[in-house]
Amino acid sequence: MKKILTLAFLAFALNAQAQDSDSISPKAPIGGRPNIPNDLTVEFGWTQLTNRPADLAINFFGSRSFNVYYQKPFLLFGEGSGFVLSPGIGLATNKFSFKDDENLFRNSTLGAESSILKEVKSVYGNTIEIKFNNLAVNYVEVPIDLQYHINKKDYSKSFRVSLGARVGYLYQANTKISFDSPTTGVVKIKQTENYGLERIRYGLNFKAGSPGFYVWSTYYLNPMWKANRGPFNNEANQVSFGIALGLF
Repeated sequence: MKKILTLAFLAFALNAQAQDSDSISPKAPIGGRPNIPNDLTVEFGWTQLTNRPADLAINFFGSRSFNVYYQKPFLLFGEGSGFVLSPGIGLATNKFSFKDDENLFRNSTLGAESSILKEVKSVYGNTIEIKFNNLAVNYVEVPIDLQYHINKKDYSKSFRVSLGARVGYLYQANTKISFDSPTTGVVKIKQTENYGLERIRYGLNFKAGSPGFYVWSTYYLNPMWKANRGPFNNEANQVSFGIALGLF
């Protein structure tokens, strides 16, 4: 499912970019390369949880974000104003690595659409050697950014800052665990279910940099889990940040 969505999204982005009706028209080629807006971007970064209980701790470097967005720019207030509105669509993937070799499992008391945090060894045996262990949550996301360009004569070469919003829909969540057992050898387990996560998330986004490279940060305003359905009945919010590359 994830691969199909990715291919469909990229095909849409390339087709939309090729149309002649772009709000910001491509300029003449420089050195054989067209000077066109950077609408397709890839974001790399890290993900953390705020407003969380102490027991819901995650590993910093193991908790990562990978996002791909296509955004179509529209000039605001006429040419030379410096303001651009960029709505779009994209895919956002967040991976969480919990400390002490823990991960999410279904809460047997609450049943479906719930989760509890447990040590992996307490479920699969104390003699196993854990190789890989994380939670992945994947969203279809709609971003919209209000950009301001310092260089009002050439937006494609301008430093810019933007404030925006993102709304996402959770289309898949799963845990991945791999371990080596003295009795069964290498075991890989992928469990796909909701784990009590909110289906819809929404947040605020900040970007600063050039069209080809920028830093970004997103803070999601609503809790990651539904009320009383996640581990420790938490009300944790997700915050992500990192760097990005403009592909074109």
